[in-house]
Amino acid sequence: MCIIFFKFDPHPVSKNAYRLVLAANRDEYYHRPAKLADFWGSNNEVLSGLDMEKGKEGGTWLGISTRGKLGALTNYLQPQQDREARGRGELVSHFLTADMDSLSYLKKVSAEGHLYNGFNLIAADLSTAKGDVVCYYGNRGDPEPIVLTPGTYGLSNALLETPWRKLCFGKQLFMDVVEQSQALPKDALVAQLLDVLNNEEAQLPDPAIEDQGQEYVRPILNKYAAVFVRGSNYGTRTNTIILVDADGHVTFTERSMLDKDLSRWETTTHEFMLQS
Repeated sequence: MCIIFFKFDPHPVSKNAYRLVLAANRDEYYHRPAKLADFWGSNNEVLSGLDMEKGKEGGTWLGISTRGKLGALTNYLQPQQDREARGRGELVSHFLTADMDSLSYLKKVSAEGHLYNGFNLIAADLSTAKGDVVCYYGNRGDPEPIVLTPGTYGLSNALLETPWRKLCFGKQLFMDVVEQSQALPKDALVAQLLDVLNNEEAQLPDPAIEDQGQEYVRPILNKYAAVFVRGSNYGTRTNTIILVDADGHVTFTERSMLDKDLSRWETTTHEFMLQS
C-alpha cells in the first residue's frame, strides 16, 4: 500500500518555483530486505533504494538519474496474486538505466503488462533544455500509456487519481504545503512534506478500498486507511521527497526505518544537478 503525491510544472513562472515536487511513501513488510537510497549503475548515475528480496534483487519502487529520468511504482491492490509473475520493481530499474524516452518505454511495458501482477508506473524525462515530460501507465487500466498535463496528481494502489479517501485527504495536505513552497526555506518545505507523509489519521469508511480489496482487505482496512500505514509486521518503511528547481538542481531526501524498529529512523539527503 504505497502512496505518491506530485506536482510538476515544466516552465514555472517564478524563478523560485519548483518544476517538480514529489512526496512518496513505500509500504512493505518490515522483514523484506532492502538497501537505503544511494547512487548505483554505470557511472553511479542512478539514485534509488533497492529491493534485496531473493529473486527480485535490484528492483526499486522510486528513483531518479542524473540524466533526468525518474520512475515511480505502486502496486495495484488485488486479492489474488500470481506467484509466477515477474517482479514489478524491475520496471523502474530498467527505465532508469534504459536509453529510451518515457512514453516509448511505457508503450513497451504496456505490451508486456500481462506478465506482472497489478501495477502503476510513472516515468518522466526531466530536461532543463527541452522541458519535462511525465507519463503514466497502469496495467489494470487503459491499454495505452498517457502523457500527463502539468498539474498535481495522487497515486496509491488503484489507478491514477482514483478517489480513495486517504488519497484525497493526503493530496489536499500536499497541495496546502506546495502552495507555500516559494515562501518556505527548502528545509522547512521538506519537513512539512514529511509531516504529510507521516499523517496517521485513518480515513474511514472507504467503500472504494473495500470494493477493490474485497475480503482480503476488510479485516485490516483500518490499518491501511491512513497516508502513513502502521501495522505489526507491515507498514510505511520509507518516506521520500524529491524537489527539482527551475535550474535542474535536485534534492532527494529519504527517511527510512532502521532494523524493523518503528522507533528508529534515519534521514539522508542527496543533491545534484541534472546533466540535461
